Amino acid sequence: MSEAVLQYILYVVLLIGLAVPLGIYIGKVMNGEKVLLTRVLSPVERGIYKVMHIDPQEQMNWKKYALSAVLFSIFGFVILFLLNILQGFLPLNPQHLPGTSWHLAFNTTSSFVTNTNWQAYSGESTLSYLTQMLGLTVQNFVSAATGIAVLFALIRGFIKVKTDGLGSFWADMTRIILYILIPICLVLSILLVSQGVVQNFSPYETIDLVEPITAGDGTVITQMVVPQGPAASQISIKQLGTNGGGFFGVNSAHPLENPNAFSNFLEMTALLLIPVALCFTFGRNIKDKRQGIAIFLAMLIMLVVCLAVTGANEAAATPQLSQNGAVDITAGAGQAGGNMEGKETRFGIATSATWAVYTTAASNGSVNSMHDSYTPLGGMITMLQMMLGEVIFGGVGCGLYGMIGFAILAVFIAGLMVGRTPEYLGKKIEPYEMKMAVMVCLATPVAILIGSGLATMLPETMQSLNNPGAHGFSEILYAYSSAGGNNGSAFAGFNANTVFLNLSIGLIMLFVRFVPMLATLAIAGSQVKKKKVAQNAGTLPTHNGLFIFLLIFVVLLVGALSFFPALALGPIAEYFQMLG
Repeated sequence: MSEAVLQYILYVVLLIGLAVPLGIYIGKVMNGEKVLLTRVLSPVERGIYKVMHIDPQEQMNWKKYALSAVLFSIFGFVILFLLNILQGFLPLNPQHLPGTSWHLAFNTTSSFVTNTNWQAYSGESTLSYLTQMLGLTVQNFVSAATGIAVLFALIRGFIKVKTDGLGSFWADMTRIILYILIPICLVLSILLVSQGVVQNFSPYETIDLVEPITAGDGTVITQMVVPQGPAASQISIKQLGTNGGGFFGVNSAHPLENPNAFSNFLEMTALLLIPVALCFTFGRNIKDKRQGIAIFLAMLIMLVVCLAVTGANEAAATPQLSQNGAVDITAGAGQAGGNMEGKETRFGIATSATWAVYTTAASNGSVNSMHDSYTPLGGMITMLQMMLGEVIFGGVGCGLYGMIGFAILAVFIAGLMVGRTPEYLGKKIEPYEMKMAVMVCLATPVAILIGSGLATMLPETMQSLNNPGAHGFSEILYAYSSAGGNNGSAFAGFNANTVFLNLSIGLIMLFVRFVPMLATLAIAGSQVKKKKVAQNAGTLPTHNGLFIFLLIFVVLLVGALSFFPALALGPIAEYFQMLG
């Protein structure tokens, strides 16, 4: 157990160590300061502005900024939808895969445009190389960049005074993709290829099995098909951009997508690298590093608690596995120990649990183990992190602006206690900002609960389940939590490729992406017009331990009030069934 604890500590320390300098770099890029890549990329940046007729100095008001983001997403939606349904007639399709159904195309398109990457299909048997590369990979870049751009519009709303300009959406997108996402993804892709992750346009290969397999009907299987394709380039941005999804059906449990311990470390660290870095960017760019550190610590404390609960439950396994103590399932020579069901023997309990917590904290959704096979409480933690609104670091950009929504809610509650108009970062928080912050904080719970409630009432949903009872309900709740948390992971075995599930999950993903985004930009537009107020003895400090505690309390309060009844019917009920 002590070795596992050391693993957990090492993973977190290395993540923070890489995130701090990256956060400084991102802040410099978005401020237009010179960085290491400026001399190389500045001519490319100017060329893009010239060709696209972009004025990098333009100062859009929040409505124009929001309209640009929405129209850009709609354009991407149309292109990706057409690629899905028409891929059978398009090139780079060596397996001659047909186009997808309209409802699966809608679901997939909604998923990737919203940075969710929920997949109701298996990538290698459904999508062509062109769709994976030109459709999904491109959306992985631009959807991630959109979230970061909105965050910086919000930051400008707090630091600017008595104006209405939040910067240019198009210039922000250009800088984020050109200076941040592409360079880091290029490095990560090369590292992944060096470890054995495939990157080619070859047709699938048929190979002979070393040991033939006898199927249930008596058929002897002597060959298998090995999928190929441009995987590494998509995997790097799906991890770094907190997109998730998988080039292959079993995701990062596939040996061609995640071959060994080093590739696993690279991908797992990439899950949270940019979201953690943005906390330090936030503090730097508002010229008060303490504010960024306070939000970072609130997120980190919740992450560590989630990691401890999941790791402890998976290491302890279940009474059924140990046959109520009759079998020793502790780790030892030749024995992995704990609950290894659904986990890769290459990675073990500690790495699998860390990935599960990272990916559901980051709204990423890629997996290296099957969450459906986790213990009831271990699986509940992955679900709960999504239910909280992807604010335990969360997606790139959107996780931090979601947490800032909770921070506004926290200072409002504190203001009510002392009878003062609440303030945050030197700006007054008034009723308009509160209404928008509530939309940011409650969009996720509303969507998850309504969606999962409707799904459980339909008899056809029961046919999609892999298990009955409490665990079957958890499968449904997890699916809608994944959609509502813009995550994309699933309890394996849940068949979501039906008309109702594709449409309902797709609509929820669109709702939870754009409602908080527009509300955040509305807050930015309101704040940017205000003057700074001087701090005095009655001002609530938003960088000390008391505020960190209050912020965590508000996040958990909203989650507990919203989801405890649903969790009681799913994983909590299953936990007591397990004990019985």
